[in-house]
Amino acid sequence: MRIVLAVLLFVLQSLWLSAAYADVKGVRLWHAPESSRLVFDLNQASEHKIFTLSSPDRLVIDIYGARLNASMDDLPMKTGPVKKIRSGMRNKTDLRIVLDLAHKVDPKSFQLKPNKKYGHRLVVDLYHQVKVPQGKITPLKISKPVFEVKDTLKNKRDIIVAIDAGHGGEDPGAIGHGGVREKKVVLAIAKKLEKLLKKEKGFKPYLVRKGDYYIGLRDRTKHARKANADLFISIHADAFSSPKASGGSVFALSQKSATSEAARWLADKENASDLIGGVGGLSLDDKEDLLAGVLLDLSMTASLSISLELGGKVLGSMGKIGRLHKRHVEQAGFAVLKSPDIPSVLVETGFLSNPSEARKLKGSNYQNKMAKAIFKGIKGYFQTSPPVGTYLASIKGGSNKKSNTITRYTISAGDTLSVIAQRHATSMAKLKSLNGLKSSSIRVGQVIKVPAS
Repeated sequence: MRIVLAVLLFVLQSLWLSAAYADVKGVRLWHAPESSRLVFDLNQASEHKIFTLSSPDRLVIDIYGARLNASMDDLPMKTGPVKKIRSGMRNKTDLRIVLDLAHKVDPKSFQLKPNKKYGHRLVVDLYHQVKVPQGKITPLKISKPVFEVKDTLKNKRDIIVAIDAGHGGEDPGAIGHGGVREKKVVLAIAKKLEKLLKKEKGFKPYLVRKGDYYIGLRDRTKHARKANADLFISIHADAFSSPKASGGSVFALSQKSATSEAARWLADKENASDLIGGVGGLSLDDKEDLLAGVLLDLSMTASLSISLELGGKVLGSMGKIGRLHKRHVEQAGFAVLKSPDIPSVLVETGFLSNPSEARKLKGSNYQNKMAKAIFKGIKGYFQTSPPVGTYLASIKGGSNKKSNTITRYTISAGDTLSVIAQRHATSMAKLKSLNGLKSSSIRVGQVIKVPAS
């Protein structure tokens, strides 16, 4: 009887300890250009604390009421700020993890609740820091890419296309048939699109995500803005509960989301004085609220109009190599599309949940076809409507001078005079002169003269 009671007490004690402690079941480390991310997979939520130590530089992570049930030996520490990771129990109840650092970091931590892919997680982001004169420490900032101007025709600039491969790092995106991961497929397509644009005179690609790491959704558009992009294109691969769903799609921002986003930017204008620099170099910090609101509305309308037209070109090109899920550009409130100064589209290359499409998207041959289709759509749009001051606009302008042909254009909802001018590689001043307009006001249904494309 005593033996039975002893065994029972041992089992109950084991169950109590198991319930009392949060188990760290896995540890993952990802490196990005501006930061590194450490992720702890837990079986339940647990409070934590982080703090830094110097001489030498270290980061201490205390996870209360937790224990380590995972190996940290295989974490990638040849690159990034983490040289070594040590762990031990503190006060017999708390798990202490110490990161030996190569240099100072700016750490930030937060907890994530379970989702369809993961359970409870503790995320620790390590933002790189560099030393500057006077011994001060400042976070490393994303520098603007320096693009060499190689064009000789009037030294006109290239059209810059920001290519965003969705997801990355600890966020695999959709996991499709056969275990294929969205993050890997879309990065491969993005790199192939980058190569095609590099070979095309008048274009300069900028790859937002170059490797297997995660970038925040709004940070992706910040990267595009720092690159002075003329277009932001985000590449994804869809998934659905049914394996029958198939076909590619192209999305632009919804009008409702555009309106709410304009309000958000207006509220934050004191921290974003140059957020619409891509459309005329306008600044909001010295504008009254009413005028700033009008400027933002015009900017969002112009970007959305271009996004829809360009998205249509890309969708039409995609339809020539495979099935389309919808034969029109759809509109939704995707966070990566909410940029008032950069025309933005999101391309869903197909459904990874569909066995046939998953096999195709996993293969290099179909990835090349998809990249070429997206490329043809982008090229087709900009050949017709190149931004003023670019190499393509110079070529188009030269051909227009030879013919001086004038055609008529009917104003549609969402049109502005600046957008129409950009589409036809001309200026607002020329459109006003051609039509005898005293202001930039136009109305739906109005017919105006424009230079023929």
